[in-house]
This record gives sequence, structure tokens and C-alpha cells, in this order.
Amino acid sequence: MSLSRAETLINKLISNKLTGEELSELLEGINSEKDQQKYSDALEIYFDYLLRQNQPNGPGENGHSQSENDST
Repeated sequence: MSLSRAETLINKLISNKLTGEELSELLEGINSEKDQQKYSDALEIYFDYLLRQNQPNGPGENGHSQSENDST
């Protein structure tokens, strides 16, 4: 599946590869009522990705995280 223009611009912004023209396009999109949802969705996808990357190793066997299982 190809990325939307909003996702492409957000990804370029995050990787510091956004041109001046693309920055202007991104800012126009963020300020445009009809395009705001696209940018909001693209940012939500990125933030969800960051949250998943920063999760601990996941729940233990009994459904609790490893730190909850430690009694020390």
C-alpha cells in the first residue's frame, strides 16, 4: 500500500529530509480544514509506532508485565 501525501511529508519531516517547498505544503495541509484529518491520521500512525517501540518486552505468561511479576 502506498503512503498518502500527508504520511510522506510527515515521514520526511521526521527524518529531517523535508525540502522548503514540502514544508510549505505540510504547513498548508495542517492549516487546511479539509486536509487536517489526513495529517492527524499520519501523526497518529507515527505516534502509535513510537509507543509500540517503547513498550517493555510485553506481558509475561500470566498476563502481567515482567516488572509486575518481580517481588523484589
